[in-house]
Order: sequence, then structure tokens, then C-alpha cells
Amino acid sequence: MQYFIGVVPPPEYGRRIIAFQRKWIDNRLPDVVEPHVTVIKSPSGLGSDMLWIEKVRRVCHSFSRFALSPVKPSSFGRSVVYLSIESEKIYLLHQQLLKVASPELSKLDFELDQYVPHLTLGMSQYGMSERKLMEMKEKAETHLLPIPEFIVESVNLFEFEGDKYQRLETIELA
Repeated sequence: MQYFIGVVPPPEYGRRIIAFQRKWIDNRLPDVVEPHVTVIKSPSGLGSDMLWIEKVRRVCHSFSRFALSPVKPSSFGRSVVYLSIESEKIYLLHQQLLKVASPELSKLDFELDQYVPHLTLGMSQYGMSERKLMEMKEKAETHLLPIPEFIVESVNLFEFEGDKYQRLETIELA
């Protein structure tokens, strides 16, 4: 099984993001996973034995709620368009969860110092061409933003099941 940990925005923001994503008919991302800010990515090495889940719960239950702001469109090369996120606390949450979930995860690309908190809007992996992705990035500035700051009250554990990611568990923060 593949798992990841993410922060889901409030429902009204999620609906707004999905409506924006659906303006590109070849964007299959909203059919695969709901809008979220990645905290620990997939594939992440989070084992299907689930031995790490209780440690993740403990960190979350002792971690204070915090504010998070989607601020501007950006991209990973020409294959992923996302909203960048401003929040000091999400870096700390990422580090603490990575440390307890599985120390070997810290050796993966895009973790710890290379971690970029983001909310993915579109990916070439899910049907979008480079041209459409760059169009999406440009339009996100005026057609999607601003999305007001929101308070993160929980994180979500997602599991790949069938052909999409499903919420497996919502874990409340302190």
C-alpha cells in the first residue's frame, strides 16, 4: 500500500480548488485525490505494517493548531503546478512526523531541508500537457487566489486504494 499525510483545506476552499482544476478537462488529479497540502509524500516509505501510525498520532495530539496560507502559484519543473504555502509550523510538523514515522524516510528526495509545502493543482502524470500546466499556473494567480489563511486543526492519512487516494484517518492536532 502507498500512504501519505496531508492537510485538507476547509470544504469551501476545497470546492473552489476543484472547480478551478476542472477548468482543464484533461486534468485527472481531482479524480485521484482531494485538494491537500502534502506533509509526508507518497511514495513515502510509510510501511503497510502500520507500526508508525501510533507514533504519528502522538505527535499530532501534542502539536498545536496553526495557520497556513496558500500564497502563489509555482511549479516543480514543467510537470507539476501547485500553490506554495506559507507556514513556519508546517515545516516543524513535517520534521517531527518524518522522524517518528520512519527515520529512513529522511533520506528520500524532497524531505527535511528539501521539503516544499504545496497544494498540487495539476500534474503531467495525471493528464496535463506542459502547455496546459503553464496556462494553469498563470491563471491561478487571478482566477484562484487569494485563498485566505486557515487554521490547521487536523492532518489526514491517505491510502491508495484502487485507482485513487482515500482518507484513511483524520488525526486532530492539540
